[in-house]
Amino acid sequence: MIRLPGKPSRKRVAVLILGGGATLIVVVFLLIYFVIFPTSSPKPFKLATSTATPATAASAASSASSASVSSGGVGGRWNVATGSQAGYRVREKLAFLPAQSDAVGRTSSITGAATLTESKGTITIATASFNVAVNTLKSDRSMRDEKIHEIGLESSRYPTATFVLAAPVRLTSSAVAGHVTRASVTGVFTIHGTSKKETLPVEFTLSGSALEAVGSITFPWGEFGMTAPSVGGFVNVTEKATMEFDLHLQRA
Repeated sequence: MIRLPGKPSRKRVAVLILGGGATLIVVVFLLIYFVIFPTSSPKPFKLATSTATPATAASAASSASSASVSSGGVGGRWNVATGSQAGYRVREKLAFLPAQSDAVGRTSSITGAATLTESKGTITIATASFNVAVNTLKSDRSMRDEKIHEIGLESSRYPTATFVLAAPVRLTSSAVAGHVTRASVTGVFTIHGTSKKETLPVEFTLSGSALEAVGSITFPWGEFGMTAPSVGGFVNVTEKATMEFDLHLQRA
């Protein structure tokens, strides 16, 4: 005997309606988040490369000496100045598709200083320590900014990230002559209440009484005791995060 399919039960109909409604809500949310209001990500920090002709060792040393004399020497304390920024960069993605760009949050709430020494034309960063108020980070999405206070970075619980230089850094004479120079910097980062010694490449330029340093560090979330944040299970981030900075220091 062949049984003809009967009418679906009210319970099943209700489940289908609710399921369809939830799917519609998710689709609308993703449409708003990624299409109507797409993320506008600022580019990574980078020093402007000098357009001057690269100097020879002799001319660079001469330029460095002249800059040193004109500025009265570079040795001493250098404080964080206006223009400094630090923040995060992560790649957001849907459960099944990547996002169009990175999520970037930044703050200018940075304090700290470095001590420079000068000897026979060699400039050395002897000490440095910086504090970043990560609970003031802002991106192009207020919803994202609110979430990182409680998940991922948990900035309400860990409002400050710090860096302390662990080994002196020598700058080449080209940096003093106004050209970009690169050096490996080793220090202790404290993020999310966890401290790790890391070495990273940093770009420097020194002109008169202004020193600028740009760099970044990329790491798995778990390295600093964090869990990759997720918004409702629909908007996630990739397994690694980047912390980046552009420090402007001025002679005290």
